[in-house]
Amino acid sequence: MSGLDNIEELDGFVNDDGLEMEESLFREVRITADKGQSPIRIDKFLIDHLANTSRNKIQQAADAGAISVNGKVVKSNYKVKPCDEIVITYDTPAYDNSIVPEDIPLDVVYEDEYLMVVNKPAGLVVHPGCGNTHGTLINAVAWHLKENPDFDPNDPQVGLVHRIDKNTSGLLVVAKTAFAKAHLGMQFFNKTTKRTYNAVVWGNVKDDAGIVVGNITRNPRNRLQMCVSADDSVGKHAVTHYRVLERLSYVSLVECNLETGRTHQIRVHMKHIGHILFNDDVYGGDEILKGTNFSKYSQFVRNCFKLCPRQALHAKTLGFVHPVSGEMMFFDSELPEDFLAMVDAWRRYSAASTRYMGE
Repeated sequence: MSGLDNIEELDGFVNDDGLEMEESLFREVRITADKGQSPIRIDKFLIDHLANTSRNKIQQAADAGAISVNGKVVKSNYKVKPCDEIVITYDTPAYDNSIVPEDIPLDVVYEDEYLMVVNKPAGLVVHPGCGNTHGTLINAVAWHLKENPDFDPNDPQVGLVHRIDKNTSGLLVVAKTAFAKAHLGMQFFNKTTKRTYNAVVWGNVKDDAGIVVGNITRNPRNRLQMCVSADDSVGKHAVTHYRVLERLSYVSLVECNLETGRTHQIRVHMKHIGHILFNDDVYGGDEILKGTNFSKYSQFVRNCFKLCPRQALHAKTLGFVHPVSGEMMFFDSELPEDFLAMVDAWRRYSAASTRYMGE
């Protein structure tokens, strides 16, 4: 059996929310060395067993801690032994090779020579793909860095480390160098990053805080949706921590902390416990799910839909270790205007309702 027969590709990187999608920009490959394998440096071994790579890329991955053998991180000079279980995490190919700089406003929260943190507005797709060939966040990043000779937006070794969905707002980190992307990617993969979201959900959440655990898989009845699988052997393990920030009559403002990152994780998990995100048109949150039958209330909710015409989800905080300095970096963003206007409307409604009930 050849080494190529022992290669297994695993889907296993981050999906933060937003298609919630901090969808996987990295893949994990496992290789089992043959029983008769002679000692050889791991960088040379991997060049022979991986397509479309180079020794330089492999060495950068090793320097970033992205290569392990038998569960332990190794450097590029490690000598492969018979039956070694080798795991390498590295970039998947870019969607296409035609990303061009476009002069699109970009809210840069932090920037140095290795990375930048940006605050994405709702309505902006993060990366070109099917149906979205231009006008994306990465086109804006390409424009912002067009004078940087070392940044090629078509090179999958640099750029976005994670993604959030078009209609989710909030913080994202972009790597300017291959080492930074590999290092940051491993932090997401190992779940050591710190990420919280704010969301408005339908209903008065019973517990002040809680944990939702449930495998997430594609909904067989609606391919646009994900769902929590009833079978623990189906789907991807997912864990969401939540706490209630405010109770506002028929909706609740909650903070969600992702222990894992799966497609639509927050949206699916909150629906699973009976609290669909406000104005989430994919999961039915754009209907009046709680409240009264009064026409004034119906008009109030429709006005709130207009104030925040998308799912009420914002990637509020982001924390990670700087790939070069080793410093813990932490960023917090304000709620965007549409989200805040809708929350303020519910605050006024809730306060008025409380006064009315007290009279």
